[in-house]
Amino acid sequence: MEYQDTEEATPAGDEMPPILEEVSGEEEHAPLQDTLGDIEYISKGGFAKLNAELEILKTRERIRIAERLEYAKSLGDLSENAEFDAAKEEQMLNEMRIGELERLLNRAFIMEKNDSVTAVGIGSIISVGRGATAHIVESYTIVGSSEEAAPLQGFISHESPLGRAFFGRRKGEKVVVNTPRGEMEYVILEIN
Repeated sequence: MEYQDTEEATPAGDEMPPILEEVSGEEEHAPLQDTLGDIEYISKGGFAKLNAELEILKTRERIRIAERLEYAKSLGDLSENAEFDAAKEEQMLNEMRIGELERLLNRAFIMEKNDSVTAVGIGSIISVGRGATAHIVESYTIVGSSEEAAPLQGFISHESPLGRAFFGRRKGEKVVVNTPRGEMEYVILEIN
C-alpha cells in the first residue's frame, strides 16, 4: 500500500494539513508504520475538535486575556499587582496550549474510520471479555491521538498499553496486558 499527499480544506476555507490517501500498488507495508517521524494519528472528528479549540484560544481567549491585562494595568503598580501576575500566567498558559495544538495539528495524519471487522484498528469499536473466564465485558473505541482519548468513556488511544495490546488483533484472540495491578487477560469478543 502506498500513500500520497492530497490537500483538503475545511468549509471555512482554512487549510488542513495534507491527508494521506491510499494509492494502489504492489508493495505491502505494515499498517501505521511511522517512517516519517513524529506523526500524530487522529480522526477527522478529533482533528475538527482540536482545530476549533485552537481557533477559540487564538481569538476569544486572547481577547479576553488582553482585556484582563488592561484592567490589571489600570490598577496601578505592576510590581505588587496579583491580578496582573495572574493574567500574565493565564496568557502564558494559553500561548503554550496554542503552540501545543499547532504542533499536533501540523503532524496530524487523519485516519478514516476502520472499516475492517477482522482486525482491531483506529476507529474500531471492540467488545472484550476481561479475566480468565471473560465474565466481565467491556467496550472500547480505539482512537488515534492521546488528545482524543477518554478512558473513562471507553475511548482509548492506540498508543496506550491497552490500545497497543489490542491493535491488529482479531476476534477470539487472547491478549495479556501489564497493568499496575499485574497482568490482565482479555479476549476480543467482537470488532465493529
